[in-house]
Amino acid sequence: MLAEDHVPVAEQLRELLGEEFDVLAVVGHGEALVKAVRRLHPDVVVTDISMPRMDGLQAARELLADRPGLPVVFITMYDDAMLAKAALSLGKGYVLKASAGDELVEALRQVLEGRYFLSPALGRLDALLGR
Repeated sequence: MLAEDHVPVAEQLRELLGEEFDVLAVVGHGEALVKAVRRLHPDVVVTDISMPRMDGLQAARELLADRPGLPVVFITMYDDAMLAKAALSLGKGYVLKASAGDELVEALRQVLEGRYFLSPALGRLDALLGR
């Protein structure tokens, strides 16, 4: 499941993910994401953080209330360690859009194996999570 409000970016991400994964749906805002996940029951969710109507963080909160443990990977242009820490308190991955072409598929592989993923540009995951 993919949530991205910029259509050209959504198309690129769908194509990238489609090489290795089945993308069940692409939606453009958080409310649509919550509805689609409840209907389609994906194995993992990839969501932009900044979206209209409901952002990706709030959508993740709602989804995790329904399905604790659902792997959520946030994709964003924000290279902010504090935002990444907040996102990883909900989800399992934080990928910068600038490096998504190189990192997103690997991020999904890792979160589907129960691990976390953080774009290397933001530093070390264990340091960010306080481990």
